[in-house]
Amino acid sequence: MAHVTASSVIVFDVNETLLDITHLAPFFERVFGDRAVLREWFAQLVLYSQSMTLSGLYTPFGDIGAGVLRMLADIHQVSVTQADINEQQELLSTMPAHADATPALTRLSAAGFRLVTLTNSAAGASPTPLQNAGLQPFFERAFSIETVGRFKPAPDTYRLVARELSVETSSLCLVACHLWDTIGAQAAGCRSAFLKRPHNAVLPAPGVPYPDIVVPDMKALADRLVLEA
Repeated sequence: MAHVTASSVIVFDVNETLLDITHLAPFFERVFGDRAVLREWFAQLVLYSQSMTLSGLYTPFGDIGAGVLRMLADIHQVSVTQADINEQQELLSTMPAHADATPALTRLSAAGFRLVTLTNSAAGASPTPLQNAGLQPFFERAFSIETVGRFKPAPDTYRLVARELSVETSSLCLVACHLWDTIGAQAAGCRSAFLKRPHNAVLPAPGVPYPDIVVPDMKALADRLVLEA
């Protein structure tokens, strides 16, 4: 396995990888009577964002998220108002950082790694979710797929980061807790590190790229990257 050097760029996914989406669970319990609908909503959001890209179409992530919420309300036969949608969007913008994020990012930054983010979410909000979570100072750049109008794991999204930073994709290491993201990164020529957050696991199937690094948390990720630098 190729080593990740201190000159490499570590590219972090944001939603669920760095920020805790379980912050929204009480909202889904109130609206749907079941906290588990959060996972259904998030999975459908990813599914339909990728479906749009595969179809050559584009709608902003936030708009798809609101639409999926209304779709699930129809499926579960509950009422969702515009006030509910506004509340969910506010919760999405104020998700807290996972407890292991700040210590690990501090260590990686001190070790000389270049740190950036790449998210499916729009970049226009101010303050951003990363700023609200107190993580923005760790990152050199915050990239959004809206620049290319294609959602991860489309290769164009990872190439955008490489192009903007004037490096090859082989210099990037994509960190995510979603295997579909690491699969896309590896297909685009990046290295990958898979973070085993709850409700996420690797896919043991023939031909599915296995991540270069698999770790249980951000501390283990920092330990591994610093050791290999």
